[in-house]
Amino acid sequence: MNKLKLLLSSFLVVTVSFTTLQSQQTLSLQECIDIAVEQNYSLRITQNQEKITTNNYSRGNAGMLPLVNLSSGFSGNINNLNQELTDGSEVNPRNIHNTTGNAGVNLSWSLFEGFRAQVRYKQLQELMKMSELNTRISIENLIANLASEYYFYIQQQRQLDNLQYSVDLSKERVRIEREHFLLGSGSRVQLLQAQVNLNADSSRLERQYEVLNASRVRINEMMALSDLNRDFEPADTVIDIDKGMLYDELHTHVLTQNTAIATALKNRQLSEYDMQIIQSRSFPYLRLSSGYGFTHNTYQRGTLNNQQTWGMNYGISLGINLYDGRNRQREKNNARIELENSELNLKQIRQQAKGDLLTLFDAYNNNLRLLELETQNLEVARENLEIAFERYRLGALTGFELREVQKNLLEAEERLLSIQYQAKVAEISLLQISGRILELL
Repeated sequence: MNKLKLLLSSFLVVTVSFTTLQSQQTLSLQECIDIAVEQNYSLRITQNQEKITTNNYSRGNAGMLPLVNLSSGFSGNINNLNQELTDGSEVNPRNIHNTTGNAGVNLSWSLFEGFRAQVRYKQLQELMKMSELNTRISIENLIANLASEYYFYIQQQRQLDNLQYSVDLSKERVRIEREHFLLGSGSRVQLLQAQVNLNADSSRLERQYEVLNASRVRINEMMALSDLNRDFEPADTVIDIDKGMLYDELHTHVLTQNTAIATALKNRQLSEYDMQIIQSRSFPYLRLSSGYGFTHNTYQRGTLNNQQTWGMNYGISLGINLYDGRNRQREKNNARIELENSELNLKQIRQQAKGDLLTLFDAYNNNLRLLELETQNLEVARENLEIAFERYRLGALTGFELREVQKNLLEAEERLLSIQYQAKVAEISLLQISGRILELL
């Protein structure tokens, strides 16, 4: 019993010392999220797309402002003429070079097109808001994935500690079996079996290092670090679970703050604007044009050597599209179908969100119940190991029986860690589906 307690104390001292040495590389979940939100490549791409839609939200892009063009040009021609006059004489000038130069400012403005420009301006605003929602979805997914991986890393690190303890316990068993064998009270078979169990535990410990390293790389990748193999220690050593989440509160947040539902609402609004834009083509249009120009002509033959003309021009046109091969009607029908699809999509996403909430909350509650049960089982398994190890040291318990008790403890620890992690993932998923995951920022 004393040797087992000494072994536990030594292991805790080593763990605390290792954590102290790595304190400069300790990262909390909040710090990991801050780094990821700042540097993650996928998120930065999405944010750049949001900037594009923000730039596109302008009256000019909607067609509400006039267009002004400045143009200039120069042209010329070289001609040969054969002229026969009324008096019978002939004139045959050659290489007559005439030139024309011009410059001008032209303005065109669609004053009215059935409110198409106004609707398009509103549509651009909705597209900007849609892009903001896409950015929010990317942030929520990033936070949820990073938080899940962060707590997975903690789970696997604690599993590593458990496996290390199991290896130390197996080493102690080998030492005891070797002493018994040398003293003649044990058998070589028991010693070899203890060594086999030690090798199995050591092999599993090495595989656990691989799992832990892969998780660390995934976290560094989400944080977009240049050194993906950078080592760090999580500031949290346990998986803390919020046990006070309420279904009614979550249900209200899902209906009002769920990002997928908000996106579906925007899609429906965009479909309505598409319909209005198509309908605007049934209205008359009113267009204004104006300009100011300058023209300079030179002549090699004739009564004029050159001529300069400058001045203003203007015009206004009113019209209506009477028939376009029934294309407008076809587009209206398609727009109505798209609007119906967007409404159906909204209802489907709401239904899916409600279904996901029920499933996740049930998993969350079930894991909380299992957590209490497995916590009790672990306490019993630890006490059972202490008793079994002392009986084994006194020779009242075989190595095979001790191994079974040891396996039961390890399995109890694995189950508890798994349930803690699954409960935390369910909690994170509930925060995400209810639109509250940004609270982790």
